[in-house]
Formats: sequence, C-alpha cells, structure tokens
Amino acid sequence: MKKQVQTDKAPKAIGPYSQGIIANGFVFCSGQIPIDPATGNLNTGTIEDQTRQVLKNVGAVLEAAGSSYDDVVKTTVFLNDMNDFAKMNAVYAEFFKVPNPARAAVQVARLPRDVKVEIEAIALVK
Repeated sequence: MKKQVQTDKAPKAIGPYSQGIIANGFVFCSGQIPIDPATGNLNTGTIEDQTRQVLKNVGAVLEAAGSSYDDVVKTTVFLNDMNDFAKMNAVYAEFFKVPNPARAAVQVARLPRDVKVEIEAIALVK
C-alpha cells in the first residue's frame, strides 16, 4: 500500500509525479528544485541560496509525511557543476545531524529549469 504526500509548503508537482510517496514505513521524496512555494518563483541565486531553498522544500515534504530531516536515511544530490560541491555541502550540513544520511552526489548535464541543484530524499516515517 502506498499513500501520496501533498503539501502547499513545497512546490506543486509540475508533471505526472507526487511530491512524495509513503510506503512500508518510508517516505520517498521527489527531487526538489529551488522554487519558492509561496510565490512559485524560481530562486536563481547562488548555489548556497538554491541549496537552502531546495532543502526547505524537502523539509516541507518530510513534515507533511510525518517525518523530519533527522529521519532521512538517504539523499541524492544532483549538481549541474561539481565545482559547486563544497558550497552546496556547507549548506547541506546545516540541515542534517550525525548520523548523517547516506548520500550520492553526481554532476548532471542539465537540471529542470536550468537550476544548479536538485535533491531527493528517503526517510523513515514515524
């Protein structure tokens, strides 16, 4: 059995996908990009600005699912430029505590709306 996660505190899905899906005690959060859910505007700032907005969006989906950053077990970070890794990582460290989630970080050719970063997460649901 699976349950859809939906919240106005994160950007609405702009395609045939859910913000998140709860299944078997986990929430699978779709990749988030730096859209401000209150305005619908794309954050086109620095990698730090974009990462902070992305992780706030991830947090909103986690909260709607009954989870939190502390419950995240795995993330995937997609960067359009691996040279931004250290700056992204510094902001990422503000959101997660030890034990940190498992993580993969990869450079991709292009991200939706030409953003600098997209992050997806898997977390336990309490």
